Amino acid sequence: MKLSYYTDSLAHLSLEEVLQRITQQGVYHIELATGGWSPAPHLNLTELLTSETAFLKLQNLLATYQVEIVALNCSGNPLDPRDIGKQHREITINTFKLAEILGVKKIVMMSGLPPATPGDTMPNWITTTMSWPPELKEALTYQWEEIAIPYWRELVPIAKQHGIEKIALENHGTQLVYNPETLLKLRHAVDPIIGMNLDPSHMFWMGGDPIQSARKLTGAIHHMHGKDLRIEEGPAALNTILETKDIYDTKNRAWNYVAVGHGHDLQWWKSFFSVVQMCGYDDFVSLEMEDFTMSPEDGVDISIKALQQVVV
Repeated sequence: MKLSYYTDSLAHLSLEEVLQRITQQGVYHIELATGGWSPAPHLNLTELLTSETAFLKLQNLLATYQVEIVALNCSGNPLDPRDIGKQHREITINTFKLAEILGVKKIVMMSGLPPATPGDTMPNWITTTMSWPPELKEALTYQWEEIAIPYWRELVPIAKQHGIEKIALENHGTQLVYNPETLLKLRHAVDPIIGMNLDPSHMFWMGGDPIQSARKLTGAIHHMHGKDLRIEEGPAALNTILETKDIYDTKNRAWNYVAVGHGHDLQWWKSFFSVVQMCGYDDFVSLEMEDFTMSPEDGVDISIKALQQVVV
């Protein structure tokens, strides 16, 4: 495996400043955001698809620093019934087009989250379907059978037309695919081009075990994010890990994203990557850093040093 870097973690810097910083630390591969929930601070997707000058400028900048793009990230909610869903679907298709002309074979994104009924105007994350209330089970069936599976069955052939070989869905909460079981459900219903972007940080706050997840996903891990999380034991014990406080309210939250090594020690990370490799994954691990207890620069530097010690 090799270390790559998800550029949004230093969104306030120019792409050249990002490349300068990471290459000085021995990182020469990036995952580049194209839009969706990301403001895509380091590229203009439309401009790159319509302007040869803009495209050549990006290529020259990458060549100057000997950096390779290993994945494009267009994470958003293509299943949202509102205008934002339409925007995210368009960004997805344009990301496929950009990937083709860049020669990038991997797309990182999310499954999306539909509404619960045909008349709803908001996505709805259903996390329990016990015997009561019965309408939740009906809603979940609608989300999968009427919205998600048909959308992905239409999208995958388009991806293949543009040379995409892997679509890595992040196991993010508030998405229809958020764990191994839901990833495998969509993969089996659609196509093996769909796999997991296994991000251990999300498994932590949802109560899962990333190591056991890696075992279950043998052959279906398409990408990885190197991202840590800390459960804040006091607030979590009082209020559970179901958290709705602002992401910047770090002192009062039940859990926080943290720099690698600040939630789980390096021995845990060594075990994790050892099992991941044992299960057949030998591709890139992209550092994603969202620790709001320190500056972005410090968080990135700390995390790079930590991951360089543990990535097999």
